[in-house]
Amino acid sequence: MLEARLRRALDADGGELALLSGDSRELIDSVEAMTAAAVLVAITDRAEPGVILTQRTDTLRRHPGQVAFPGGRIDPDDAGEIAAALREAQEEVALPPSTVRVIGTGDRYRTGTGFDITPVIGIIPPDLALVPSEAEVAAVFEVPLAFVLDPANHRLASAEWQGRRRNFYEIHWQDRRIWGATAGMIVNLSRRLAWPA
Repeated sequence: MLEARLRRALDADGGELALLSGDSRELIDSVEAMTAAAVLVAITDRAEPGVILTQRTDTLRRHPGQVAFPGGRIDPDDAGEIAAALREAQEEVALPPSTVRVIGTGDRYRTGTGFDITPVIGIIPPDLALVPSEAEVAAVFEVPLAFVLDPANHRLASAEWQGRRRNFYEIHWQDRRIWGATAGMIVNLSRRLAWPA
């Protein structure tokens, strides 16, 4: 069962796994200067589960046009990462928090743009009528979970950014490019699920 498998993977120590901590190793020492954020990894409860992703609008100041999980910064009024991820998913794609069966939190991921992101893993009913927020989300779509978790689809890439060579993962699905922090969090979940519990 998917839920039990996810719970075992999230509860595992993971000390021996090669998990990604962020966009670059030097970010690990600067966590206190980063903005706390949370995203919702919403997995559809169907025979062949999928994961909900968004394409950000091109007009956003940070990460315009990128594929991302619904999410954002943790506000002072939020009661932690889970509350923030659920709030953001409701704001961005009209996902009712009451429909999310929260499984737990995944491995934090730090970005070169200053965010310390906690992925919140949850299971949602299939075929919900999700509506993208015009201001933030250009599209909302579902990708087969088996596809994004398959290591054969995780490609290591690199680019020059702010005078440094950055390495990152990318996953290509149809005409979408999932990369950076979103791909990194998917790679971490994939490695956890592959690890014997």
